[in-house]
Amino acid sequence: MEGKHNDDVIGRARVQDTPELEAYYKELETLGAGALWTVANDIEPWEPRTSSVPMLWKYDDLRDLVLKSSELVTPEKAGRRVVYLVNDKRKDVSAAVGWLYTGIQVTRPGESTSAHRHKASALRFIMEGEGGYTVVDGNKITFEVNDFVITPNSTWHEHGVAENGKTCIWQDGLDIPLVNALEANDYAVFDGKQPLETPINYSPITYGGSSGLLPSGQKWDKPYSPLFKYAWKSVYPALVEASKIKEVSPFDGILMNYSNPLTGGHVMQTMGASMQLLPAGFKGKAHKHTGSFVYQCAKGKGYSIIDGKRFDWKERDIFCVPSWALHEHVNLSETEDACLFSFNDLPVIEKLGLYQEQNYTENNGFQFI
Repeated sequence: MEGKHNDDVIGRARVQDTPELEAYYKELETLGAGALWTVANDIEPWEPRTSSVPMLWKYDDLRDLVLKSSELVTPEKAGRRVVYLVNDKRKDVSAAVGWLYTGIQVTRPGESTSAHRHKASALRFIMEGEGGYTVVDGNKITFEVNDFVITPNSTWHEHGVAENGKTCIWQDGLDIPLVNALEANDYAVFDGKQPLETPINYSPITYGGSSGLLPSGQKWDKPYSPLFKYAWKSVYPALVEASKIKEVSPFDGILMNYSNPLTGGHVMQTMGASMQLLPAGFKGKAHKHTGSFVYQCAKGKGYSIIDGKRFDWKERDIFCVPSWALHEHVNLSETEDACLFSFNDLPVIEKLGLYQEQNYTENNGFQFI
């Protein structure tokens, strides 16, 4: 059943101020109270309303400054040497969009961070370099460009680059603003060196095989994925194969979610992630949905129109789509596909029953600047 979106209908606050009412409001305020009808139209909008704005962060503009940070501070002194990306309307909570944080971290050969943990969940998408690794609860995992790595909340983790490697740069994604808003965050540093509990790459070897086989008798009682790395060398071919048999979505092309191999659900409790392939010449139709998204172009070039504004992107550029923002994606190449990595807060939105979506089958009439 559809409701009427009209401020004149019964059920919306339409009280006119009078001297008596203003005096009444002031009396309530002295007691730490207020009249609901004075704020109802603001706190209960007709449709979802975001506090964020669409933004694009050009990697070419940021890369030299990211590298410069490695000359100015060490990982030990900085804790985590990261240039964070902040939304113009979310600076008060250091968020890139909604309640999501993102940043770009750099690590030189031979460097490593101290092992630490926090209630905020974290993920990495590898942008440059060789010889990089992460250690999650004693599981050491090596990674390559375009690999996706998770460090779930409260897991001990550290990152580094081998002595014979090349400087690594990756995107960090965390739910720090959300966990802070819930007043539930914390941070701890491991006392000493985190011991290795399993052989190197045990997690991706055990749970990430392309055969679809899972180990018999293996017990896993954590609320997040046991697969800590999702390798690009497996993900991209899977997208290509899917594009041959799967109907292309008019909105998202070929969209596939990173998932927990044991449950088929999201990789972590509060953040999900996806990779989508936009076929050559793809021109997406517009839609909007609840949930905040941070994108990075992993392959190719194109543009997205978000709430009427065009954002051109190419490999390594990062952009955000706020919740309920009308958006569409376009692949500028007529011969090559493009791929977009993204992470989001859908696990929270879905568990709370807050997901909704509106699709627009025609793009005509939308003005963009």
